[in-house]
Amino acid sequence: MPTVRPFRALRYVGVPLGDVVAPPYDVISDDARLEYLARSPYNVVHLTLPDSEDQAAAALQAWRRDGVLVESPPAYWWVAQDFTGPDGVTRTREGFAASVPVSPYESGEVLPHERTHAGPKEGRLRLLRATKTQLEPIFLLYDAEPVFSRPEDGPELDVEDGGVRTRVWPIQAGEVAIDTPLLIADGHHRYETAVAYRAEHPEATHTFAILVSSRAPGLEIFPTHRIVESVGDVSGEPVDGPGQGVTLYRDGSYTRVQTDDDFGPRVVEALAAAGVSYTAYADQAIAAVDRGEAGAAFLLEPVTVEQVARFAHAGETMPQKSTFFYPKLTSGLLFHPV
Repeated sequence: MPTVRPFRALRYVGVPLGDVVAPPYDVISDDARLEYLARSPYNVVHLTLPDSEDQAAAALQAWRRDGVLVESPPAYWWVAQDFTGPDGVTRTREGFAASVPVSPYESGEVLPHERTHAGPKEGRLRLLRATKTQLEPIFLLYDAEPVFSRPEDGPELDVEDGGVRTRVWPIQAGEVAIDTPLLIADGHHRYETAVAYRAEHPEATHTFAILVSSRAPGLEIFPTHRIVESVGDVSGEPVDGPGQGVTLYRDGSYTRVQTDDDFGPRVVEALAAAGVSYTAYADQAIAAVDRGEAGAAFLLEPVTVEQVARFAHAGETMPQKSTFFYPKLTSGLLFHPV
């Protein structure tokens, strides 16, 4: 099983954190990218979504030379995110940043639950080659009690972006053995990029991740509802509203879908005829149907951590958009040189 270790993080110094952090690269729209780039000449998006990989490498080198980014002593980093979920409930999700060993999925140390695409991996690999730095963390789950706990003093980093407050504390400790495989919650492309980079550079044995206990109280997987242009024949029973299983909404009424399959996203994948889009908010899906912008909506229950683990341990992948781990991890707080 994997053994994680502390690392010498690169961190911003002397600049307002609120000006330099951003969401992960793969959820930033073109318009949002321009807004983050304009927010600060040091915003992390200059690195994660640059005009070119060479430009990102030059910026990173200049920021280190000018003292905008400095290297910290080896440490783990406790990360707490305060947020309000799509269900309107306020929670705090906590975990720790660490340097995690890189190995192919076949080793069984790190397990995926979704398919990836070649294009994003190729782009991330070019960026990693140029910067020699893991710019954004992978989100991993481990099935054990939390390895560390939140330090009692005030956080060393504290920033809010997009309605999510993130606080970070350093933790001094040695290597830690995790007695369970690590499940990728988010960041499959980043992890597979790290595996590809290690194949080119055998010395790049570790990558950047934030590990969250699957037993942590603030960990929540939210459903991603499906909005569809059309849907075929669906058998089921009329109900008053969304509930257990898969609920079809069309023509102003709800139907509990009857199926032998207990995994909602796979049920919808088989039933949806055309034009699928996604939302985490059931009211948005219903409103789209009521406005005539869609033919129907499938309202899903959340996927459980146990279901994710079952797929991962079986070597199976889930349908697209099966899991929605909210919030995303904030980028720009820490960087992991390779």
